[in-house]
Amino acid sequence: MSGLYWALLVSPSASGRLSQMFVKTPFAGIHQLAWFDWAMLIPYFSVLVVLSVYGIHRYDIIRTYFKYRKNATAEPAARHFEKLPPVTIQLPLFNERYVVERLVEEIVKIEYPKELLQIQVLDDSTDDTAPFAGALVERYRALGYPIEYHHRTNRHGFKAGALQEGLETATGEFVAVFDADFCPPADFLMRTIHHFADPKVGVVQTRWSYINRDYNFLSEVEAMLLDGHFILEHGARSRAGYFFNFNGTAGILRRAMIDDAGGWQHDTLTEDSDLSYRAQLKGWRFVYLPGLDCPSELPVDIHGFQVQQSRWAKGLTQVAKKLLPRLLRADLPKRVKAEAILHLTPNITYPLMIVVSALMLPVMIVRFYMGVWQMVFIDLPLIAASFWSISAFYVIAQRELHPKSWKRSILMLPMLMGVGVGLTIINTRAVLEALFGVETAFARTPKYAIADRPVKLEVKKYRGRSGWLPYAEILVGTYFLGMVVFAIQTYNLLAVPFLLLFVFGYYWAGFGTLYQEQQGRLRWMKQQRLALNAARQG
Repeated sequence: MSGLYWALLVSPSASGRLSQMFVKTPFAGIHQLAWFDWAMLIPYFSVLVVLSVYGIHRYDIIRTYFKYRKNATAEPAARHFEKLPPVTIQLPLFNERYVVERLVEEIVKIEYPKELLQIQVLDDSTDDTAPFAGALVERYRALGYPIEYHHRTNRHGFKAGALQEGLETATGEFVAVFDADFCPPADFLMRTIHHFADPKVGVVQTRWSYINRDYNFLSEVEAMLLDGHFILEHGARSRAGYFFNFNGTAGILRRAMIDDAGGWQHDTLTEDSDLSYRAQLKGWRFVYLPGLDCPSELPVDIHGFQVQQSRWAKGLTQVAKKLLPRLLRADLPKRVKAEAILHLTPNITYPLMIVVSALMLPVMIVRFYMGVWQMVFIDLPLIAASFWSISAFYVIAQRELHPKSWKRSILMLPMLMGVGVGLTIINTRAVLEALFGVETAFARTPKYAIADRPVKLEVKKYRGRSGWLPYAEILVGTYFLGMVVFAIQTYNLLAVPFLLLFVFGYYWAGFGTLYQEQQGRLRWMKQQRLALNAARQG
């Protein structure tokens, strides 16, 4: 390792003077780089190139969305059933005490002939949800609604297993699925069923909306992230004729398609994407209806959101590992294959971000050799591809969905990027588990029947424990804080805002989770003291 490298490492003032010198002599120091310096720079820029590929893909999604705008699916469908077909609605549950009543109340409002409708409550609950849901179903059944209750004593196959077992007694030619936190509109079936008059259509997916979008800043950021998926990704892929996925809820499937594709399988954590790709490889066509939205509830606590995202990251990576070989062998256009690969593999960017994070400080020091012009020719294109695409992607999605209020999304971008950073560690673990075949249980996202009103989450059940995760996030955040200090000392001021995003993201995730868990413990201790005092007085 060169002596100059060590001088930069131990003497920030020296590195500042050297950087000023190299401004006058662009690329002057490249020939001085030692083997260790290249060992830092080559993997660093190699990873950035891979990240930039996914960034360029976001630009391509935007281009595709607008290029095929005229192909957007309209309502109603061109064909109609002369006689309505029978439909089964499946409601998979697991310990959903807070939202099950709201769910059933909304489902029984759905407009469809009762003699053609079957509602299955598929309950795997292990707590007091089971007796409550059973009694709730019996009450509505006594009122004449075609609803039935199925309770499993095991969670074999998790949600996929429950749906598959429900199909054994399903009477519908078509199956609508709603997770416990969804509130579908009353005209949902009448606005979706006629698309199946085309015998090639296997799925109709609708757009998610959010009853608690404005609950806190986290829920607002989550809504922006999901809007990008439902507006631009689903919009572009469905319009261009590419593969896209059923989202596991707020959609309706043809029973014959499910059987033809091999049924619900539980060897991945995203059984919906797995079935979607198997079905489309069989030639079934999917329809997306952005104009029909189904309200749902977003997680409002940090760790709950992280668990949800890590499950999706692991599941989608498992689907990629399972189905990409079959996809590559399929007789499909190259553009369809390329889009499917990029759709199934984006979560590989999380472990790559860990690599970039680890290399960032030594690379920052090494690059004082290289002069200022390499920033223009190397860094600027990579930054434009990797990070500017994120800003463009989510702002355009908000402009399409909220043409009158989309400008607020610009102000939310730093928080959106920070929240994305906060997912890096947990999603990296999820992706590595998927790649190395580490099996884990289906970790549900707890919901609490939250709308716009404040809710004391500290007294709610189902909140998971974060373990070592927040401490790792705080440690990595401190590493980036050290880089901020180094950048300031060496007059590398342009890097400071970028580095602060990482500090904010990791500290927000780590300290925020610890704060919420501490509040929960304090609330529990207070309740215990009150109960003890009441017992003594009694």
